[in-house]
Amino acid sequence: MYRIRFLRKAANELKKIDPIWQKRIKEKINKLAENPRILKNRIRLLKGKQKTLFRLKVGKYRIIFQKKEEELIIIIVRVAHRREVY
Repeated sequence: MYRIRFLRKAANELKKIDPIWQKRIKEKINKLAENPRILKNRIRLLKGKQKTLFRLKVGKYRIIFQKKEEELIIIIVRVAHRREVY
């Protein structure tokens, strides 16, 4: 199981989202921590400058994260609406 860490910006962004969506996003993050391979169809590697970052779709929101396999840590970088996150 992976440990989850939020960057301050991501934590603040999550707080601003509607509570119903917050719950859904937190559920996906918990599933991601349990086993990222379960969500493989919803996870994609970002292109361009951000080649070490992944995105996970949750409805109209995106979770941008980085995986540190050797330490079993997932760092949540951003949580925002799809039009704002990139």
